[in-house]
Amino acid sequence: MRSWLNRWRRRLWHALLFRIVFGERGLAHTRIAPSTCIEGEAGLTLGDHVFIGQFNFIDATAGLMIAEGVQITNFVSIVTHSSHRSARLLGRAYASHAGEVPGYVKAPIAIGAYSFIGPHSLIEAGAVIGKGAVICAYSQVRGTVPDFAIMAGVPAVQVGDTRERDAKLLARWPELAAHYKAWADEVPK
Repeated sequence: MRSWLNRWRRRLWHALLFRIVFGERGLAHTRIAPSTCIEGEAGLTLGDHVFIGQFNFIDATAGLMIAEGVQITNFVSIVTHSSHRSARLLGRAYASHAGEVPGYVKAPIAIGAYSFIGPHSLIEAGAVIGKGAVICAYSQVRGTVPDFAIMAGVPAVQVGDTRERDAKLLARWPELAAHYKAWADEVPK
C-alpha cells in the first residue's frame, strides 16, 4: 500500500510541478525526482541527505541500500536482478519455467555514504560501492568499489582517489575539515 501511495504522490507532483520535493519517506533532507521509477520499493533502505535526480530507474527488488548523502544524478540505472541469460537459455520456456531459473542473477546493492553516481551510469546486481566514491558518467559498475575510489569506464575501473581532490578543497576551506572527518572516518555499522 505504501509503495502505491509513493508512486501516486510522485506522479501527482510530476503532473503539477515537475519539481523535486524534500521529505521523501520521512527523511527531512532526502529528495527524489518525480520522474524516477522505483521498482520493489519495499527493498529500498534510504539514508537522509540523499538526492536522486530525474529519469532514473531504480530496482530494489533484491535489496538496495543507499547511505546518507548519496547523490544519484540523472538517467542512472540501478538493477538488482537480470534475466537476460535465463531468457536465452530457456527461450519460450522462460515464461512458464517452474523452480530455480538457470542463469538468473539476483543480488542486493549497497552504495556508501556521500558517494556520487554520474549520469547515464549502470550499477549492476551485487555491486558494493564504498563511501565517498565517484562513479563517472557513462560507467558500468560491477563488483566492489573501494572507499573514495573514482571509477570510470565500461566496465568501470579505478582511475583515482577522491581524497586527493578533497585534500585540495580542504586546504582552501580548512573550516570544513571537521565536517569531512565526521563522515569520512566513520566506521560502517
